[in-house]
Amino acid sequence: MSLRLSRVVVKNLRSIQHADVWLSEPTTLVIGENNTGKSSFIHALRLCLDVGLSSTFRTLLKDDVYSGVDQTLPFQVMVGVEFTGFQGNENEEALLHGTQIGIDRARLFYRFRPKRTVREILERGPLGRPLVLDDFGWELFGGGNPAFDLASIEWNHENAALGASPVGLQYLQNYLVVHLPALRDVEADLQQSRRSTLMRLVEVSDIDLVEQARLVAAVQQANREVEASPTIKSISGAIDASLKEITGPAFSLDVDLGLSAPSFQAIVRNLIVLLSNSMMEQFEPRRNGLGLNNILFIAMLIEQFRKRAAAGKSAGELILVEEPEAHLHPQLQSTLVAALRELPFQVIATTHSTQVTSKAPLSSFVMMTQRPGMGPAVRTPLSAPLLMPADRNDLERYLDATKSNLLFARRVMLVEGAAEQILLPPLVKKVLGVDMEREGISLVAIHGVHFGPFTRLFSPDCLPKRCAVVADADLGPGFVPPGDDPVTNPNLVTLHGPYVRSFVGATTFEREITLHGNLAMLAKTALELGAPRLHDDLVRQAMLAGGPPEDLKDKVLRTAQRFGKARFAQTAARNIELAQELPPYVGEAIAWLREV
Repeated sequence: MSLRLSRVVVKNLRSIQHADVWLSEPTTLVIGENNTGKSSFIHALRLCLDVGLSSTFRTLLKDDVYSGVDQTLPFQVMVGVEFTGFQGNENEEALLHGTQIGIDRARLFYRFRPKRTVREILERGPLGRPLVLDDFGWELFGGGNPAFDLASIEWNHENAALGASPVGLQYLQNYLVVHLPALRDVEADLQQSRRSTLMRLVEVSDIDLVEQARLVAAVQQANREVEASPTIKSISGAIDASLKEITGPAFSLDVDLGLSAPSFQAIVRNLIVLLSNSMMEQFEPRRNGLGLNNILFIAMLIEQFRKRAAAGKSAGELILVEEPEAHLHPQLQSTLVAALRELPFQVIATTHSTQVTSKAPLSSFVMMTQRPGMGPAVRTPLSAPLLMPADRNDLERYLDATKSNLLFARRVMLVEGAAEQILLPPLVKKVLGVDMEREGISLVAIHGVHFGPFTRLFSPDCLPKRCAVVADADLGPGFVPPGDDPVTNPNLVTLHGPYVRSFVGATTFEREITLHGNLAMLAKTALELGAPRLHDDLVRQAMLAGGPPEDLKDKVLRTAQRFGKARFAQTAARNIELAQELPPYVGEAIAWLREV
């Protein structure tokens, strides 16, 4: 890949108060919860780079401005980008001429701020009235003094003082930006029209005049054969007579029926995609599901890019696609993201799919997450100072389709294994009346005790949202010296930070849930699993006052180990209506996660 976006800065656009991210991969995935500004991030890039975006959209409306901005006072919406990788490419250097700020480094920035006349008045003193949006206008500039950073440009910094030059949209014509919105009508996009992807693909294929003439001759011959049909001839004659009857001789037209007008342009306009499989031959895409049509559309778009680049008509390409996983089953999601990552074009995609994120490197993520009373935090993992290279390697190995859920969650609870993952959500709901999913708490089992790399994601510089580690001490009851607090595990305490806390049981999860209020649930579980002696012990203990003895807790643990902890938890979850108690450390974790 040659020319690519390497940095994006956004200020005060829609839900984004401030974003400043560096892009290090050809394919970037913008991820996060709903309403964090993923679509706003894509729109920001279009404001600055997309010639196909109507200039009407560049004049912003009230709702396009971040809600925390007082629009009666001077302010600025800014989108700035930096490019790299263009050095030595004649087309790309020509595209960015006048915007370079160093060797192999260029920048463009869009600004929506008070118009020049208004700024001149404000320089002399107060305007004397509240500002309105009619006082604002947009501008597109590039280049400037590299010592003046993009993120530090304010509304009253004049472009001349920055050393920047105006950029006309016509200069960006050769930088092709294609936007695929989330709620796209793929079937309609595949139909032939002036702006269809198929039409553009044919145009860049440069069919020579001899081949065009052969195609026209073939259509003319087909039309003659159609016209020779007695039935078709009768129908066309009837339409012709009826039309002449209505219009009269002054406006009459002769009517014939045919497959297409005998011109190359008409042939191209009437081309459609035909598909075949083991069941059918040459069927139209409308008979496909939405998912396969989505893939077909992207494949045609990619081929258009390839031909355009091969013909030397390109000065860079950028695909902006929202939710590429739409209507695709998990396997196709995986193959699509793998294919996108292999393209020689830059792709920036928003996604809600853990299947997609599990197949991409951590360095490709731009992560967005909500912050109470503020705009969303926009971060890249590579910028997180707490994440060491070994942490990134571990995370890329372990962030499969299930663990990737933590990247989208508002709050996260990390647990060791399947037993906690299966049993804790229904137990919390039954005892506390708290539905973890509705509270935005994602429970993620890491299937081990390697919490460090996961927890180091949750920091002010990466993911500023709360993460609770709920773990076992895995110690026998007599192991902890008298006077020591068994909840204080020094290994986990070292992970604590503004967004991370650990909550540790005294021993193991199965022993910790063996509480008096849960004995009926555990007895029913033992009976269903085929452990009658444990069932009888639990029933007898339920008749007595006080907490269960340690040897009974050990029996519960051994039974879970014998039948499999996951199976034990599944059986217990089926009997959750009999549960009455939650281990205190789990309740403390839930309370901490729900504080904000």
